[in-house]
Amino acid sequence: MKFGVVVFPSKKLQDYANSFRKRYDPHYALIPPHLTLKNAFEATEEEAKGFADKLRQIASNTSPFTLRTLKVSSFFPVNNVIYFKVEPTKELIDLQKEINKEFSDQNSEYAFVPHITIGQKLSNDEHSDVYGSLRMTTIDFEETIDRFHLLYQLENGSWTVYETFRLGKE
Repeated sequence: MKFGVVVFPSKKLQDYANSFRKRYDPHYALIPPHLTLKNAFEATEEEAKGFADKLRQIASNTSPFTLRTLKVSSFFPVNNVIYFKVEPTKELIDLQKEINKEFSDQNSEYAFVPHITIGQKLSNDEHSDVYGSLRMTTIDFEETIDRFHLLYQLENGSWTVYETFRLGKE
């Protein structure tokens, strides 16, 4: 099975992201807007239970933090992904590092850039047009994040929550 660890932003921010995703992101129907803390990885159901125990421990030692969404940006020329840039706070970076330390045998191919994808798999021309029109958009969302989620992928390609972890002491 495939698993991943994400933060879901507020419904308000998800709705705003979805206003772009429904046009520019082919994964729109498969997963809500999210910030990835741990990229998709293969694991058995048994291994997932062990990961969940570790994630529960990390969550209990992590305080809720502020998530600020600042602007529209892009990973071009590495790939044609357009995203909402999230301020890389110390708390967010530490949480991502802590989670990925537990899964060190599955290292990411990219450095961690906190973001919420709003467009991907665009042709070069599409990317240029869409990013050109969106990059001047002012975005300023600020909210408190008090949980993260271990997800798993269903056979149809969509993702669903396996377990939710609340930040701080229960």
